[in-house]
Amino acid sequence: MTSSRGTVHATAEVSPAANVAESANVWHYAQIRENAQLGENCIIGRGAYIGEGVHLGDNCKVQNYALLYEPAHLEDGVFIGPAVVLTNDQFPRAINADGSLKSASDWKPVGVTIRRGASIGARSVCIAPITIGRWALVGAGAVVVKDVPDFALVVGNPARRVGWVGVAGHPLTEESAGIWVCPVTSTRYQQIEPDRLVEMEAQ
Repeated sequence: MTSSRGTVHATAEVSPAANVAESANVWHYAQIRENAQLGENCIIGRGAYIGEGVHLGDNCKVQNYALLYEPAHLEDGVFIGPAVVLTNDQFPRAINADGSLKSASDWKPVGVTIRRGASIGARSVCIAPITIGRWALVGAGAVVVKDVPDFALVVGNPARRVGWVGVAGHPLTEESAGIWVCPVTSTRYQQIEPDRLVEMEAQ
């Protein structure tokens, strides 16, 4: 894998306990918390927040003002659009039932997992715990409350599948019953279940 030396802007706040690859770029006012991991060639945009222990694989892009709360896990090649939020609290409250302020010991963080190559559109909110499948595409402004299959195109609130996308990110067209094709690469995919699509081997 080709990588170059990255940049950490002087205004960024990167914990000494974070593990940031030398080829990563961290821009203005971004915050990288303790034990976060940023892989090779990652790009973290202005004002983005990467929570404690959050894991990013290689070649991920996190756009401006996105908030990735622990314990989010992103595989290689994930795109996070501007102002996306990955939540971590199933039952959010500022106080306990007795009125006392909640502390870290009063709740258990749950995470969002995003598989290889998936893209999360601008201002989307992913409600943990969920998994976004490989190469899936979440449309801008969506609210994702359940797992998203590989290659799925989901939009809306709550997000629902409205089509399929290929590795190139473009919507697929149905060539014949259950057979879908990418208009960019001509790669063919087979729908083997209502919510399961697989890439077909080249002929």
